Amino acid sequence: MDARHIIAALRKGDTPSPAELTWFAHGLADGRVSDAQAGAFAMGVCVRGLPEAGRVALTLAMRDSGHVLDWDMNAPVVDKHSTGGVGDCVSLVLAPALAACGVYVPMISGRGLGHTGGTLDKLEAIPGYSVAPDETRFREVVAEAGCAIVSASADIAPADKRLYAVRDVTATVESLDLITASILSKKLAAGLQSLVLDVKVGSGAFMKSIDEARALASSLVSTANAAGCPTSALITDMNQPLIPSLGNAVEVDQVMQVLTGAQSGALRDLSVALGAELLATTGIADGEAKLNAALDSGAAAETFGKMVYALGGPLGFVEDWRRYLPEAPVIREVPAPQSGTISTIDGEALGLAVVDLGGGRRIETDQVNPAVGLTDVVRLGTTVKAGEPIACVHAAREEQADTALKAVQEAMRFGDAPGEQPLVLERIT
Repeated sequence: MDARHIIAALRKGDTPSPAELTWFAHGLADGRVSDAQAGAFAMGVCVRGLPEAGRVALTLAMRDSGHVLDWDMNAPVVDKHSTGGVGDCVSLVLAPALAACGVYVPMISGRGLGHTGGTLDKLEAIPGYSVAPDETRFREVVAEAGCAIVSASADIAPADKRLYAVRDVTATVESLDLITASILSKKLAAGLQSLVLDVKVGSGAFMKSIDEARALASSLVSTANAAGCPTSALITDMNQPLIPSLGNAVEVDQVMQVLTGAQSGALRDLSVALGAELLATTGIADGEAKLNAALDSGAAAETFGKMVYALGGPLGFVEDWRRYLPEAPVIREVPAPQSGTISTIDGEALGLAVVDLGGGRRIETDQVNPAVGLTDVVRLGTTVKAGEPIACVHAAREEQADTALKAVQEAMRFGDAPGEQPLVLERIT
């Protein structure tokens, strides 16, 4: 085995064998493959592409480059993955709702990426919550609470961590094959028996067109199933934030309102749709009814509280969550710059406004301020008069609020009322 031989084969359009891809993935993990060779490999895959068999082989090789979890449970072990969007906190609702339905959810999640928020950053808005327990504690929490939302340990798919860093600086992030292998290597390393994917499309998503979203969903679903994990995907609308709040603490507040029955709407609807899809792949019927019952009865909220406490958060968080969530010192209404109907919303611009407030990272070492963000963001089709509020900015300083206020105004476009858009656009199996 030799990295140069594998890269040369890719350059000519040949697909490396599964054994060669396994060797290369292990070389990424243990350092036998240099950064230059990793970059050349990424560019080769980006330019030449891989057939499905090669994509599956690369995914499994990256999964097996580190530790692969194995579960011995008396019910299915399942998970959900989202490709990212603004105001997307489905994971925090769905994991405890699924657990309350009798399945186990060891959810390995990530931090914010670009303009999209990160599940781990949101959970760290809860005082004391630890996203990085050791494996023993992780297993205990999953067994006790039914779910645990944590970060990937260093030995989960280490080849992906190395290759992703190289892709970020070599203009190869957009490769469908590499995106697929990156997402699935980490999810499959969690030892899942079933997976559902939320592939988002629209102004607040990474995929801006339905064709892009369909291509990614199809690649992920076919690869995961070929790798032995029953998987389906929903393509969902992200032309406006899923909820009217963007940020970390403010999104946790919205989650708690859904879990405690104080609020319904798109967040609950999408959580139930994804959960029902996932339960169906495990052979559990009437998933929608079971999930709604878990939310209505308070069982999902109770499960969330168990998870929070087991991972270091407050014991009474569910009962009085606003007591624990941080608040920004500067809160300003955003006045509508003109009268009219909101026809389009630049979701990416709203997400970047939150990042600029300190609610996300420009570089990896940035510290996230959990209190900042946006709330009360108007929905598409809302008619307002000039000067009426279209959002609220939560900022650490007045000058940051001024900048965010202008960004929100520029993200809102006025015109004819948009047509009704379903939340779930397509189902991919």
